[in-house]
Amino acid sequence: MTEVSRFGRVAVLMGGQSSEREISLRSGAAVLDALQEANVDATGIDVSGDVFERLRAGNFDRAFIALHGSLGEDGCIQGGLEVIGLPYSGSGVLASGICMNKRMTKQIWSGRGIPTPGFQIIKGSIDPDALVAELGLPMILKPVSQGSSIGVTKVDTREGVVPAWEHACDFEDTVMAEQWIEGKEYTVAVLDGQALPAIRLETPRTFYDFDAKYESGDTQYHCPSGLSAARETAIKAQVLQAFAATAASGWGRVDLIVDSDGQPWFLEINTVPGMTDHSLVPMAAKAQGISFVELVLRILETSLA
Repeated sequence: MTEVSRFGRVAVLMGGQSSEREISLRSGAAVLDALQEANVDATGIDVSGDVFERLRAGNFDRAFIALHGSLGEDGCIQGGLEVIGLPYSGSGVLASGICMNKRMTKQIWSGRGIPTPGFQIIKGSIDPDALVAELGLPMILKPVSQGSSIGVTKVDTREGVVPAWEHACDFEDTVMAEQWIEGKEYTVAVLDGQALPAIRLETPRTFYDFDAKYESGDTQYHCPSGLSAARETAIKAQVLQAFAATAASGWGRVDLIVDSDGQPWFLEINTVPGMTDHSLVPMAAKAQGISFVELVLRILETSLA
C-alpha cells in the first residue's frame, strides 16, 4: 500500500443533485470514515454549483469521487477536475460518459462481439406493437442514463409497455427497451485491472431493483457465486474485456445475467459503484481478503496514476 502521506489533502465528493443523491451521501460518508481511519487528511464535500471554487480554496491535492448518477458519474465532474488540474479516482471523462449511457455501452459491446441483450431506444413517442415484435415479451424498460435501477420496470404484457415508458420518462426523456434474459444475475467488481470474485444476486422480487439493492433485507448475496472455478474464470476474463472496451479504468463493477445455457449477457458498467453497507464491491473485496479501508485506499491510489 502507498504511504498515506503521498495522497496529501483529499476531497471526498458526494451528494450532488442526481436521483441517487441519498445513496451517494451514504457512500461518501463510508469512504470518508475509512480514509480518516487510515490517517488520510480527508474532507467530505457535498457537491453543488460552486464545487470547483471550494476545491481550489481548500488546497486539495486530489479527489475521491463518491458521486452517483448525472453530473457525477457521467464525466461532468471529471472534466471539471481536469480543467482545474486536480487528480481524481476512477475512470476518466470519456469512459465515464460512455458507461453512464447504456446505449453507448451496448453499441460498443455489440461492435466488439461482447454479448448484450437486444434493445431499442425510445425518444419522443412509443409504438408498443413494434417494440413487442422486435424484442418479444417480457422486456425491460429503463432510462438510458440512470443508475441504481431507478425508473426500471419489467413488462410482461403489451398493455404494460406505455405505463413503464411513462415511468422511465419521469427520470429522463430517452428510454431504452431491452430484451429480457431469463437467468441468474451476477456482478463482478474490477479493481486496478483485476476481476474480484463474482457475486450471484438472489431476490424474491422480479429483478434486482432499487429496493433489493438498498432497502430490503431479503436479498441474498452468494459469494462464492456457485459457478465452477473454470466458468467463473472465463466470465471474469470476459468482464475485463467488457470493462476495457469502454476505456473504463481504475475500479468499477460489471453487471450481467447468465442464461440456462451458461451464456453470459452483459448489461452495464458502473464506474462509481456504491460503497454503502449494502454495496457489492466491498462485499467482493472482502471475499478476496481486502478490508474496506484497504479497498478505499486502493481506489484512491488510482488518482496517483
